[in-house]
Amino acid sequence: MLMPGHALPHPVAMLRVFLILSLPLTLIFCIGGSLPLAKADESHYAEFYTPPSPLPGDSAPGDLIRSEPSRLVLEPSGQLGAFVADGTRIMYTSTGAKGELIAVTGTYFEPHNPWPGNGPRPLIAFSTIPYGLGDQCAPSRMFNQGMHASVGNSGFDLMLNFEETFIATMVARGFAIVVTDGEGLGTPGIPTFLNRLSGGQTLIDAARAAMKLPNTSLDPNGPVAFWGYSSGGAASASAAELAPTYAPELNLVGAWAGAVPADLSLILPYADGSILVGALGYLLNGIAAAYPELAQPLSTTLTPRGVEMFERNQVMCLVETMMSFGLRHAAPYFTTNPAELIAAEPLKTVIDAQRIGRLKPQAPTFILANRWDPFVPWGGGHQLALDWCAQGADVQFWTNEQPPFLNKTATNHLLTYWVDGERSMQWVADRFNGLPTTPNCGAI
Repeated sequence: MLMPGHALPHPVAMLRVFLILSLPLTLIFCIGGSLPLAKADESHYAEFYTPPSPLPGDSAPGDLIRSEPSRLVLEPSGQLGAFVADGTRIMYTSTGAKGELIAVTGTYFEPHNPWPGNGPRPLIAFSTIPYGLGDQCAPSRMFNQGMHASVGNSGFDLMLNFEETFIATMVARGFAIVVTDGEGLGTPGIPTFLNRLSGGQTLIDAARAAMKLPNTSLDPNGPVAFWGYSSGGAASASAAELAPTYAPELNLVGAWAGAVPADLSLILPYADGSILVGALGYLLNGIAAAYPELAQPLSTTLTPRGVEMFERNQVMCLVETMMSFGLRHAAPYFTTNPAELIAAEPLKTVIDAQRIGRLKPQAPTFILANRWDPFVPWGGGHQLALDWCAQGADVQFWTNEQPPFLNKTATNHLLTYWVDGERSMQWVADRFNGLPTTPNCGAI
């Protein structure tokens, strides 16, 4: 049951918006590499985002460390539209990639509208697409700004809050939302990008922390669903299969995961030459952050251009990454064939450890994949569905057949999210309303 009158923007309108945004990016990405290093002034965030040291000794994953009101805007002025919700910035404890207790930040959205469905107000724990590795890219900061821009002596940096249309629609329909920043984003350190354990655990613990916030409309034992697309899809899928053992007390009713990079070994041929090739720098930084012992061996595999990409990516948001490194080939960044590098030790074992699909989710899952996705291949999401089905999980796998279009710009990867947004939110609403699932394991 969904509230009428709060639909996502029509796919054609979203296509128009995407083209308007992508054309200027395409024109200026080629000069991005000559621009000075971007470094935004985020000093006013420092106090909240600096964790206590040490963390409270009696802390458990999902405990709240601190919270404060958070201004929510759809665009920088805050005058053009609004979230129908109140925002709270949170810092909470979770388990990092190395198994240690860490501090993570995020945003909780308390809807103004009532929940029109069955049972208590539901909570969606939301993991975003890759926003970048720089602290200024943290979703919890982007919700204060709508769009981040930094120019002048600090260089050029730009980031759009791509997923605000989803979150604004969800809260208008009565869903409570908690969006995690993930490990190392906003808080000190380098994000452990696409690390399976870190991504899943920080998303689960965001839900736990939201349930502990005072003065919300949530029932502490109320229903929860996970949501994520692209790297967020990996976090949602990982959370779904980790939850039975990591958070058995959570009332998890479903997990929606789109464009899931379930097998990282498949991505390189797709990313090579695309506008998102710079995300390889995110992955290398994520590996070095999660496995510090590999940082030095990894550095020896990089050319000077590769070292520049690796270091610059640590302070960049996604749009600058596309402009600085997009539409290049990966080979000039490495001293050896990058395909051979990821197929050999020690990266082979590390990348294999991020494989999603070896554990069985107990809650229903929905996997969305575009047949011609130019960045996260359809085959990875399809195999994830097969792996979960083989273990007896409740899986609905949906293939978006949007035909290839400007694939090096990753249009199919990004636009699929909005094209199937309504279908996806209806599936989540059905889980909260207790409707029967429609698994299709026998037809995939």
